[in-house]
Amino acid sequence: MSTRIFDLHNKVALVTGASRGIGESIALLLAEQGAHVIVTSRKLNGCKEIVDAIKNNGGSAEALKCHVGNMQDISETFEFIKENHSKLDILVNNAATNPYFGNILDTDLGSFTKTVDVNIRGYFFMSSEAGKLMRKNGGGSIVNTSSIAALRPGKSMGIYAITKAAVVNMTRAFAKECGEYNIRVNAVLPGLTKTKFAGALFSDENIYQKAVSGTPLGRHAEPEEIAGTVLYLVSDAANFVTGECIVVDGGSVL
Repeated sequence: MSTRIFDLHNKVALVTGASRGIGESIALLLAEQGAHVIVTSRKLNGCKEIVDAIKNNGGSAEALKCHVGNMQDISETFEFIKENHSKLDILVNNAATNPYFGNILDTDLGSFTKTVDVNIRGYFFMSSEAGKLMRKNGGGSIVNTSSIAALRPGKSMGIYAITKAAVVNMTRAFAKECGEYNIRVNAVLPGLTKTKFAGALFSDENIYQKAVSGTPLGRHAEPEEIAGTVLYLVSDAANFVTGECIVVDGGSVL
């Protein structure tokens, strides 16, 4: 199979939470394959650094501030896309939050609300707005970053795991209702990945060793190892794939 099946030239892609970690790797890889990437995050400065890296590598990108937990930011983001690009071919919902790490019984309302607002409401309305643009322009691809916590909740990660499980069913619901518009919707479920976001898991040696020892490949993932699955899902290689939730975890949930 020719690697040209992964070619994304003339595609416009929006990646949320793209200033670091998995989102950064996804943005860099999509740009490397020819997409014009709109790099978004809560803070613009980090996005600009990724855009500079993409341009220095011969790619095309622009930075945009978008906090997916803020409905006004979502609205402004899609107004910008409509005015400047008139279309969106790819959406990667990657931004997420996990402000509380502790026993589920002690989850406070603020942490609960923030996690739900970003991980569920944000994904839903980003997908809804993207889907409307894609429907108008003949189709597109949406990929949601969930987590293996959706399948097997980690200790002290209760509300995060609950929201990530919601992302799995949200993916399937959008896939079922958007297929008639040639919009494919899939999800990737990473296992333990070396990112700042997962810092609490790496800083506790007991938690880290337990996680790694339960993984057949015997190690954690690097962000670029998750990005490759996203590239597959948004490319022509996955043209007949929708509603799928692909686990990328080194085998830890086997």
